[in-house]
Amino acid sequence: MGWWPFGKKRATRYSGSNDPMLKDTRTWLSDLRDACEMNFDAPEEARRRIRHMQVEWHDAVESGTMNATLREGLESRAFRLLTCSDEEWLAWLDNLAFWKPGWKPAESSEDEG
Repeated sequence: MGWWPFGKKRATRYSGSNDPMLKDTRTWLSDLRDACEMNFDAPEEARRRIRHMQVEWHDAVESGTMNATLREGLESRAFRLLTCSDEEWLAWLDNLAFWKPGWKPAESSEDEG
């Protein structure tokens, strides 16, 4: 009778990588999308919120609660939203692929002319 499932505690430290309080990719994207859609008729207010969120993303990477790849994806979306015209704003909000995890900007081909 040497087997017992409730043995000694492990000596390894808990990494926190499965912490349910950490935001995942969809949550970060949802936060960005919500900020934009709540201000769909006021793009400048939404852009102000996006700039504030960029600071949060930077802090999250520094604290280790967000990986750099996720931040790159969020920053890529933020760049488009911050630099687009007010007419393009609604097009980005309506683009469902833009809000999916794994979205990458279309590569512009320099061979086309």
